[in-house]
Order: sequence, then structure tokens, then C-alpha cells
Amino acid sequence: MPPRTRPGGPSVRAGPGRPAPPKVDCPARGPWVASPSVIPTLRTERLQLNPYVPADEERFVALFLDTRVSRWMGDGHFPEEEVRALFGRIFTKVYAQGLFEVWAVRRDGRFVGHAEIKPSELLGGHEIIYALAPEAWGSGLGTELAEAVVAHGFDTLGLSEVHATVAAPNLASLALLGRIGFERVRDVTEEDGGTTHVLTRRPARAAPVPRG
Repeated sequence: MPPRTRPGGPSVRAGPGRPAPPKVDCPARGPWVASPSVIPTLRTERLQLNPYVPADEERFVALFLDTRVSRWMGDGHFPEEEVRALFGRIFTKVYAQGLFEVWAVRRDGRFVGHAEIKPSELLGGHEIIYALAPEAWGSGLGTELAEAVVAHGFDTLGLSEVHATVAAPNLASLALLGRIGFERVRDVTEEDGGTTHVLTRRPARAAPVPRG
């Protein structure tokens, strides 16, 4: 289950805790020529996170048009035109300008989800965002995915903390993030009256070395 923030663009918000609707300012379809070569590939036991390629468009669109996924992200509704524009901006803005890391998530070569870690003005640090297709739920892949992105934030980006925003009713994501060390630090009241929890994780401290 995904955290609350919408994917795919700079983290600019329209109000407390809610991202502004992205502008449709690029062609709905390719070709896209920006190189994603600066985006590192991450690997876990069962997943591979690598840069998007244009051939991923239809699977990306299907993921975010699935209401079981989109209900927990942003305002819960993604028009197809907007989703295709988001996909285009991964190439024309995020990769072209080196804004932040965005990955296609694959298992055995098959597209199963989306992940990113990006700066957030609201949170004052970096936020993780991830989403898995429903067919990939229930087997621990969400935990594996979140851990991989968090580890990249600490080990590669050198962050001192990583954040996530989760809608209060999204109990599955709250439980998952709690299991991997995130702690709830504050709540944000949305314009629709809903509540978003802000969670933060810091690197585990190394155990002191015994003297003697």
C-alpha cells in the first residue's frame, strides 16, 4: 500500500499535506530522449529498481488508474491524461534535470510498482513514495521495497532522516512503516477534513563497542 503523496513531480503542495495537481505541460506520449543514466539500480532479494524506459508507460498508467492504489495517493483520483503527463515528466523533467531518484520496480523482469525518494518543502527533508500493483501485495514485497529506498537514502544520499506521509485510514502502510522503524511525528489536517500522518525514520545507531 502506498503513502499519501502523489508520485512523479517536485514535491510542491497546494495546502497542508496535499500535493498540488501537476501541470500537464508535456506531451501525453513520447518520444522521450532524456537519459536516466544517473539513476542507480537498486536490488533486493526479489526486486529490482531501475530507471523507467518509455515502454513502461502502459503499466505505469494501469498502476495509477487502479483505484486500489490511487485511493491512498493525493486526492485519490488520477485522470488518465494526468497520469500520462506524469510519466512523460519523469523523462523530460526528473531525469533530464536530475531532480531526484524515480524507479520502476520489477520482479523477475515484470513491472510491479513504482518508487521514488525526493525532497519535500513541507517536510523539510526527503520523502519516500512507493506503490505496488495489487497482484504483488501480501508477500512482503512492500516491506522489501520500502527498506531498499530508505537504505538508499541513508547509505547513498547520506540523509540523517527519511519521511513518509500516510493517510490515517491506510492502516496497512502505517503498520508496514512502523515495522521498519518509522515513528509518527505529527498530523496534518487536509482540506477535505481527512488526516495525514507524518512519519520519520532515522538511521539505527550502532551498538557501543565494549571496552576491555
